[in-house]
Amino acid sequence: MSYDGAIEALSTDALKFVKDDFVIGLGSGRAATAFVKSLSSFIKIKNYNIRGVPTSLQIKLIAEKGGIPLVEAEQVDHIDIVFDGADQIDSQKFVIKGGGGALLRENILFNLAKKVVVMADKSKFVKNFTRSVPVEVHPQARNLVTYEIKKLGGKAELRLIDRGYPFFTENGNIILDCDFGVIKNPKILSQKIKQVAGVIESGIFIRKPDVIYRAKTGGKFDII
Repeated sequence: MSYDGAIEALSTDALKFVKDDFVIGLGSGRAATAFVKSLSSFIKIKNYNIRGVPTSLQIKLIAEKGGIPLVEAEQVDHIDIVFDGADQIDSQKFVIKGGGGALLRENILFNLAKKVVVMADKSKFVKNFTRSVPVEVHPQARNLVTYEIKKLGGKAELRLIDRGYPFFTENGNIILDCDFGVIKNPKILSQKIKQVAGVIESGIFIRKPDVIYRAKTGGKFDII
C-alpha cells in the first residue's frame, strides 16, 4: 500500500501556510522530506525570504541542496510554523515521534512554534498508542532508566544499528525504545518518564499539532 502520491500532494497543499519572512521549523522523515523539497521550489517562485530551522542533519542536507537559508534553533526567539511527520497519532491528537532519533530537536521546535503542522499517512492514526515510545537517554543512565521504565510498566530496549552497535543521536545520547502496550494516558506517562534522572526527552509530544494532514491511498488526503 503506497501513500507516496498523497504525501507529495499534501506537501504541496501545506505550502499555503508559508508566508514571506517566516521562520520555519523543518522536521525529519519521509513527509518532512517531501515538504522541504516542495518548499525549496516554492520560495524561489515566490521570491520569499524565509529561514529554515532543521531538526536533523538528514533534513539539513536536503534543505541545503534545495537552497533554503538555514539557522539553528538557538539563533531565533520563535518559529512561525513547523512542519513535521509522526510515528503515531492517537484520538486525542497527541503524537509519538523519535523513530529517526531526532525527538529532542523536534520537541524543541514544537514548543518554539506558533503553529505546528503534522503530516502522516493513514496507517499512523490509532485510537490509543500501541507502538514503543522512543526515549532519549544519557548513556550513563541506561541501566537506571531501564529499571525505572520497568517500574512504570514498560520494557526498554536499547536501539541498535547494523552489526549490533548502539544508535547514538546527534546530541551524543542513546535511545531506549520502551514498550508500554496500549497507552491510554500519554500525557501522564510522558511526565513520569521525563521525571527519571538521565532522561533527556520522551517521544510522546505533549504539544498537540494545530493542523494534521492524513495521507490516504490513491493520492488523496484530508485535514483533521
